[in-house]
Amino acid sequence: MEDGFNVGARLRQLRQERQLSQRELAKRAGVTNSTISLIELNNVSPSVSSLKKILDALPISISAFFAGDEPNHPSPFYRAAELTDIGDGQLIWKLVAARRPDRRMSILHERYPPGSDTGEDMLEHDGEEGGVVVTGQIEITVNGEVSLLGPGDAYYFDSRLPHRFRNIGDEECILISANTPPTFSDGGQELHHA
Repeated sequence: MEDGFNVGARLRQLRQERQLSQRELAKRAGVTNSTISLIELNNVSPSVSSLKKILDALPISISAFFAGDEPNHPSPFYRAAELTDIGDGQLIWKLVAARRPDRRMSILHERYPPGSDTGEDMLEHDGEEGGVVVTGQIEITVNGEVSLLGPGDAYYFDSRLPHRFRNIGDEECILISANTPPTFSDGGQELHHA
C-alpha cells in the first residue's frame, strides 16, 4: 500500500464510524474475523480482492478509502511520487489523480512481479477497462478466453465479464490502464481489476 498510509487504522476508523464490530464486518464481507483483526493491526497486507470485499461491505470506494484532502483547484500534472498506490503489497497499482474531486475515469500505472495474480476469484464489476502492456508479459482471462500479451499489446473489455490478470513469466510486467467508472465501489458496483 502507499508509503505512510495506515491501512489498518483507516479500516478501523471506517468500521467504528459505521458502528460495526469486527465480527459483523467480517460476516458482511465474507471473510474471517481474524482477517479483519490482522488487517486492523497491520499484521497482514490485504490482497486487493480481500480489501475490495471488505470495502464493499462498508460500503466505500477504494478511492474514498485512500483519499485525503485535495486542493480546490488541483494541478493537471502529477509527479510519480504523488501517485497513490492502491495495490496489495505484491501488485503495485499507482492511481493518477486519486484525490481529484469528480474524477470520471481511473488511470493506473501497474506493476506485476513474476508470479503475481489478481486472484483465483474472477473479478466482475460495472464499467469498461483497457490497457497497453509496456514491458513483460501478462496473461489475461476474460469470460473464459485467455491470452498472453506482451509489449505493445493491448486489451479492452466490458468489466462485467469475469476476468483475471496473472504474470506467468519470469520478469516484471508493467502496463498502463484506464477504466470507468473511476472508483472501486459504490455499494460494491465499481472496481478496477482488483
